[in-house]
Amino acid sequence: NGRKRLRFSPAHGPALLQLTGVLDDCFCDVESIDIFNNFKIYPRIRKLTERDYFRYYRVNLKRPCPFWPDDGHCSIKDCHVEPCPESKVPVGIKSGNYNKYSQAANTMSDVVECEQAKELGAINSTLSNQSKEAFADWARHDDAQDHFCELDDETSPDAEYVDLLLNPERYTGYKGPSAWRVWNSIYEENCFNCYLYRPCLCLEKRVFYRLISGLHSSINIHLCAEYLLDEGWGRSVWGPNIQEFRQRFDMAETKGEGTRRLKNLYFLYLIELRALYKVAPYFERAIVNLYTGNAQEDGETKDLLLQIFNEIKAFPMHFDEKSMFAGHKLEAKTLKEEFRLHFKNISRIMDCVGCSKCRLWGKLQTQGLGTALKILFSEKEIKNLPEHSPSKGFQLTRQEIVALMNGFGRLSTSIYQLHHFRQLLKEKR
Repeated sequence: NGRKRLRFSPAHGPALLQLTGVLDDCFCDVESIDIFNNFKIYPRIRKLTERDYFRYYRVNLKRPCPFWPDDGHCSIKDCHVEPCPESKVPVGIKSGNYNKYSQAANTMSDVVECEQAKELGAINSTLSNQSKEAFADWARHDDAQDHFCELDDETSPDAEYVDLLLNPERYTGYKGPSAWRVWNSIYEENCFNCYLYRPCLCLEKRVFYRLISGLHSSINIHLCAEYLLDEGWGRSVWGPNIQEFRQRFDMAETKGEGTRRLKNLYFLYLIELRALYKVAPYFERAIVNLYTGNAQEDGETKDLLLQIFNEIKAFPMHFDEKSMFAGHKLEAKTLKEEFRLHFKNISRIMDCVGCSKCRLWGKLQTQGLGTALKILFSEKEIKNLPEHSPSKGFQLTRQEIVALMNGFGRLSTSIYQLHHFRQLLKEKR
């Protein structure tokens, strides 16, 4: 068809893995993504995820594995997650986890109304009585809504706040049969893996496999970039491990598999980028406030988020999701439901990860991708959002918003770190 295909450039040696050309299943080239991400998106998304609204994530790391007997948690000290004392969590975030919707809101006193406003989490605190009445319907819709992830019960006594900045994703030493079983279960039981042997498999199933492979690749890049290099003198040293990177992505050492792994990372990036493009109108409404209780902080955070959306809108080569589930209506509906259930199952497998820190970041990034899929399959509802009141057809919880932006931030970081590995490999020639 005349398009330049994705290839590896030998310019910097066989280990460099310099991707060039157009990706499969879309019309975007790797060079454009690198420039767009590394110069436009990465600096902004990094700042955004350091803001209070996005740094605190409420998660239950004690849920039992639903698929096999629990192996017990990793005893390596770097696997540990340090929960955040609730006294350190901004008041607006704490109250936002226990949303209550009732028609009694119409008769609340000013003091109680102020507290209720805090509980709305992602929603502006100035609401009319009509808007408050809509919350009951909104909550009922949310209860019945189809989710792509198995969501944690945030009211559970085992759910805790985690400061993501104090618990960064990095290589902890967690590996071996337990880690292998998690990924093997994801690929073998959930991934329509006949794609490996049937390239003509329908787009939906091919996309599903590529999303999971892209997520796996992204996580592996993070672990290679933040590898435990030295534990001497009681002080751990973290940094890039080039040999580990080569083992996972070098063409020769992976028998060409590294090529596909990195292609799938870029593909996943485009999918989540498209979801952010689609959901921008939801956040651009005046009613949506990223509420922490600090008005100046909240305003600056929303401004930064809208800057990211403006950059995304200017990107000319988005993934076209209209071709997905576009066949016969009944068949498309069946495929979409199969897609949702497979991904929901994967989110449950994350409760089988033995390393607490790996479990934390696995759950967050899985929920981020699940939220992106929810957005892509809710285009009509997003287009019909009311400007000044909650929507009955589409809404996002604070947890989904935090997971969505942090998950995309991890993908952005992966592509940025790939550039860094290229430079390191070039220097070692």
